[in-house]
Amino acid sequence: LGMFSELKFPVPWGHVAAKAWGPSEGHPVLCLHGWLDNANTFDKLIPLLPRGCYYVAMDFSGHGLSSHRPAGCPYHFLDYVTDVRRVAAALQWRRFTLMGHSMGKLLGFSFSYCFISPQFCFLYPEMVDKLILLESLGFLLAPEDTEEWLKSKRKVIDGLLSLEAKPQTPKARSPEAALQRLLEANSHLTAEGGAILLQRGATETPAG
Repeated sequence: LGMFSELKFPVPWGHVAAKAWGPSEGHPVLCLHGWLDNANTFDKLIPLLPRGCYYVAMDFSGHGLSSHRPAGCPYHFLDYVTDVRRVAAALQWRRFTLMGHSMGKLLGFSFSYCFISPQFCFLYPEMVDKLILLESLGFLLAPEDTEEWLKSKRKVIDGLLSLEAKPQTPKARSPEAALQRLLEANSHLTAEGGAILLQRGATETPAG
């Protein structure tokens, strides 16, 4: 397991990089590095682990060889969870083992950071057969908050990935049809108000 290959997965702002060890047909294991680290965190560990598995260690956005998010965009913990979902989808993994590492600090941003692996398991339990935590903590919510948190966060991630998967070619409409669509989506608008907004909110093309 000393030899590895480099992987790249496209995302809207560039790519997520990863490195992989073992046979691609082996049991899938996704490895998540800790605070301010990168995929090389696992270089010394992977050769000691069972052979026959396919280990993929990803660089989170802004780390290692992965693209940084655009300037001015924050790195929120849910964005990292979404990156994990993107990589799993790119690998076409329906069920896999998740191994997460973190320094386990409980101050500031790293408090959220060490919870990425447990949060993914909590949001997508059907995708994870085992969770391995290295120097990390579990993810705990008050019982009364669990269902609402799960529903809202998963809806955000699934909605975003669904939107990204759709063709990016904008629909062309006639000015009249564009106005009608705007009025249907904004019931408080008058036709005059909608037309004013469309002057700046629509782009004319040969198709409409």
